[in-house]
Amino acid sequence: MRVQRLFFILDRLRARRQPVSAESLAEELGVSLRTIYRDMVTLQSMGAPVRGEGGIGYQIEKGYFLPPLHFDADELDAIIIGMRLVAARGDKPLADAATRASAKISAVLPEDMEDSYYDAPLLAYSVQPKSEEETIDFLSPVRTAVRDRAFIEIHYLNLKDQPSERVIRPLGLTAFEKVWLLTAWCEKSDDFRSFRIDRLQSVQRTGESFRREAGKEFRDYLKSL
Repeated sequence: MRVQRLFFILDRLRARRQPVSAESLAEELGVSLRTIYRDMVTLQSMGAPVRGEGGIGYQIEKGYFLPPLHFDADELDAIIIGMRLVAARGDKPLADAATRASAKISAVLPEDMEDSYYDAPLLAYSVQPKSEEETIDFLSPVRTAVRDRAFIEIHYLNLKDQPSERVIRPLGLTAFEKVWLLTAWCEKSDDFRSFRIDRLQSVQRTGESFRREAGKEFRDYLKSL
């Protein structure tokens, strides 16, 4: 029981960028503050890179390597379903990345969990018709442009089959049941616009990148909904 608690503490600390208070950990685990203090001393004596500051909390020292993550059954199910959804709904590079990530996760699992991970009865299928599968190839250049914060020029057909050309800041992607939706800041409209990936006719980088700008970020779009 105590070993599981120590793994839980490490997982919580590595998942947070800000210090976590002993009170918060004690409440999550249903134990006393004294138990948390004792656990922290144990972790530090074992060489865990945990730093504590009075009145602030505990956090993992930057630049240190930690042992592999410990997953409980529900966390493992979430990972399996997520990976298989990505493989089913994403472009080929994303699907290949999901396969590689699954292999890495499997490598850190205890032996008694490996078979259940690979043979889990949790499946995911894509319901996209063939015509949409053919145009999902644009997902890859758009996705990397979002990551690189690169301006792109797109040729787009709206739902009325009216063409347009735009230079946009690709900000975020949302996967719906049948389509991927790109959220962008359109330089022409000077506002947020959404584009279906399957309606894109061409995508090309302009060679320029954009900086973060208040009011023109993906989180700003989400706040406006």
